[in-house]
Amino acid sequence: MYAQFFIANQLPQIDNALNFQKCLVIGNWLMVTSLLIVAACIALTFGFEDNFGIPAQVSAHIATIVFAGLLKIGYVLRCVALHAFGAKVF
Repeated sequence: MYAQFFIANQLPQIDNALNFQKCLVIGNWLMVTSLLIVAACIALTFGFEDNFGIPAQVSAHIATIVFAGLLKIGYVLRCVALHAFGAKVF
């Protein structure tokens, strides 16, 4: 089996297994990090809007869109790696 968040010691015997393992690890970390940042931005924008000024709220709105896009890129990286490793369900 392959590691989900760290480079595995033993990789499958396929071409470019190390590169696909790196895609999997980077994709997973990108998804986790982006999800946490998006959640913080949404909380800042809609939960604590009285405590922050307009520039901070505008920045949080923009960051929500940017990091949601990075979340999707992380998912695509993960899907590419899992497909290379032979997974049928992502």
